[in-house]
Amino acid sequence: MSIPLFLIFAALTVASALVVIIHRNPIYCALGLVSTLFLLALLFLGLEAHMVAVLQIIVYAGAIVVLFLFVIMLLNLQVEERAMVPRPLIAVAAAGGILLGALVLVGIAQTPLAAPVPVHADYGGTEPLAERLFTTYLLPFELTSLLLLVAIVGAVVVGKRRA
Repeated sequence: MSIPLFLIFAALTVASALVVIIHRNPIYCALGLVSTLFLLALLFLGLEAHMVAVLQIIVYAGAIVVLFLFVIMLLNLQVEERAMVPRPLIAVAAAGGILLGALVLVGIAQTPLAAPVPVHADYGGTEPLAERLFTTYLLPFELTSLLLLVAIVGAVVVGKRRA
């Protein structure tokens, strides 16, 4: 992926992520999350990580966001009223964000580029991924599925109490 194309996708990804955290409507936040996840998949494609890009779209942009939308619809969330935040606090938070961004940019600019690491032919394929997922990372994989199940049951319980 060329550097200008990467910068365009990176800027769009950051803008889409800002929609997720700034917008007041939960539906628009979920749609911003979908676009952020799709743009991340495009960045993975630019890194020649095709399997990760496909998993990004199927698992996150597909299943997880559908789960979020299901919970939003089940709970019937509306636009929430926000308390007014004092302006000095907003200024301190903005200054801290700008300072953190500048620090990251300085760190990136001062880091020398390393030589590319050669990879073997089946790198990123489904077989090595499945082997690692179901041997080394089996417990975290199963705990994640359990966590998602508990989240769905919790959303149903909370939704039933309001009705």
